[in-house]
Amino acid sequence: MSDLYSSICISSVKASALEIAGIETPENIENPNPVLTALAEKKLGTEKADRVVIYNPDAVALWVYQKYTSMFTKAALCSDVALPMLSVMPSVTPVCFASMYSGVMPDVHGIKKYEKPVLTVNTIFDSFIKAGKKAAIVSTAKDSISMIFLNRNMEYFIYDTPEEVNKKALSLIDEDRFDLIVIYNGNYDGTMHKHGPEAPESLAALEMNINFYSELVEKINRQWKDHKVFYGFCPDHGCHEIDGGCGSHGLDMQEDMNVIHFYGVK
Repeated sequence: MSDLYSSICISSVKASALEIAGIETPENIENPNPVLTALAEKKLGTEKADRVVIYNPDAVALWVYQKYTSMFTKAALCSDVALPMLSVMPSVTPVCFASMYSGVMPDVHGIKKYEKPVLTVNTIFDSFIKAGKKAAIVSTAKDSISMIFLNRNMEYFIYDTPEEVNKKALSLIDEDRFDLIVIYNGNYDGTMHKHGPEAPESLAALEMNINFYSELVEKINRQWKDHKVFYGFCPDHGCHEIDGGCGSHGLDMQEDMNVIHFYGVK
């Protein structure tokens, strides 16, 4: 059987979010995901979302979803669609999130290896800010999300642990101050590097990610009854096992390139 790669790239996330939020989309970026365009039209008609919340759990591969599908039950039930998506090369965290939130390939945004410079190209955060909207990042310290999008007129909530990140993210839903919230958890990635993608410790970290996403959506549904919301569970890249039972990623292979995303519109 020939290699099968997902057909829609994670670089489409930016344009999809902007389109659904009714914000001008810059030229020369990846087109919106047509499935999400159709979903928003079905759920919102001609209206636009006034809130966007994107949760970024690290390293959740499509093959993990396929093998452990029942583990993702909560994520599936609180979302409208589950979509296979394609990462970018090299499939490492700063490169991938730079493409996801700039809408362009590494040759354009400039991060082409595992390094964390501050991006100078237009990002989803810049587009929201230009539209007069408020954006926030909630992440763990020194991780890619907390570093490559710095120096913008937005708020950064940076903590030591995923538990602190998630607690703050939920509180931001209650506060209802931001039009765009991006949340990062790197616990599955960190654990699978040490123990392997399918180790009990790794799967427990992944289950924590899924449970948090479900809790986040429940909070959105409960607290934001008067808002139109676009939300997603959007990993950056996948993973594979290497010698010694550890996990890795970064290669041009299905295990690293194919990821699973969940999306919802309310």
